[in-house]
Amino acid sequence: MKQKQLTITFLTFCVTAFSGMKAASAASFSVIADGLYNAGGLSFGPDGDLYVTEAGIGGSGGCVPPASGQGDSLCYGTSGAVTKIENGKTERILTGLPSIALPDGTGAGGPRNIQFDATGKPYVLIGYGANPTFRDRNLGNTDLGKIIAPDFKTNSWTSVADLANYELANNPDGGDVGSNPLGFVIDGNKLVVADAGANDLLSVNTSGSNLQALTTFPQDILTNPVFPPSDTPSNEPAQVPSQGEAVRGPSQFATQPVPSGVAKGPDGAYYISQFTGFPFPEGGAKIYRVGADGKSSVFADGFTQLTDLQFDPAGNLYALQYANQSAWKGDFDGSVIKIAPDGTRTTLLSGNGLESPSALTIGADGAVYVTNRGDRPGFGQVLKIENTKSIPEPDSALGVLAIAALGVGWLHKKKELPNLP
Repeated sequence: MKQKQLTITFLTFCVTAFSGMKAASAASFSVIADGLYNAGGLSFGPDGDLYVTEAGIGGSGGCVPPASGQGDSLCYGTSGAVTKIENGKTERILTGLPSIALPDGTGAGGPRNIQFDATGKPYVLIGYGANPTFRDRNLGNTDLGKIIAPDFKTNSWTSVADLANYELANNPDGGDVGSNPLGFVIDGNKLVVADAGANDLLSVNTSGSNLQALTTFPQDILTNPVFPPSDTPSNEPAQVPSQGEAVRGPSQFATQPVPSGVAKGPDGAYYISQFTGFPFPEGGAKIYRVGADGKSSVFADGFTQLTDLQFDPAGNLYALQYANQSAWKGDFDGSVIKIAPDGTRTTLLSGNGLESPSALTIGADGAVYVTNRGDRPGFGQVLKIENTKSIPEPDSALGVLAIAALGVGWLHKKKELPNLP
């Protein structure tokens, strides 16, 4: 079994974690957008409105094999989009973006994140989720696996950097070749990207120059891992062992977590969320800190599969969990966890409507905005979570490691796919 490929494939499908923490208080939330197609990252623009990416549902064009090499092919279309949320109304302001997906519209690769630079210029990250070898060969000229700079007024865009091709040419981690960029942050004139498929953190200038890998991320060795039962139903082979593979496994098992999101901390370092690999151990995911020297260290642990991170102006770090259990168990209740500068953890929201969330951002109003049901085309939402000043939990089982610079010591039942507007 190729661990990185299986993780890439699963992360393409589920963009989970058992925090070991009780919900301190129930934050309230409202649904401010609904009916989204594979909703991804979101960000506030210079106009104060919220912008969210939709990876789309692929199409009837050329196809590429999934990263795991098992299951249906991912087929190409132009159903990706960027949607603007303004005064409670949603409008697709950028359409025709590249998208690949399974025949039922799940497992989509396409627009995954959007950010605005200091001048208000937008950049959109386009995911992929497969081997870059097949992209140009099978799909022709497409912007999958790239960063683009859109012009909303003309519904057009220009390519800034080809991340998938960089992986094909360099493969920095030396593992299986794959690219699935999911999250990025703008740091001055640099775009810093977490590529889950390539298992690395990349940097490129906003001009498209100096594309390079800053660091890669190590394998984890699991002790006495818990595997899903061999008869576990699955719509995706990455959720269960390959046919003929021992389901009880060895007492030690190598797994490849991958980076899923990135945020810049108040100390100037980059913080990277980790989406753990098969068999998706509960409590096994980490948040990494990457300093200016490119060296990575563990900042916090005890999560399972994280999809995004965000700092607020006070230096609190918000971590988003796709689910609170290993996803093969079929429970997709997720969590938003706040990590204070002193390491105190608070679960702001767990379940109660938060299901398989994919990304989050912090508004000027202090509310947390989350893309919800990000793996369900036509059923995606944006939630506004308020009352986030909940009571801290006194005894988090796994605390944040001290950092001097900071000054602190599918298994869903199938539903009929709605018509894409």
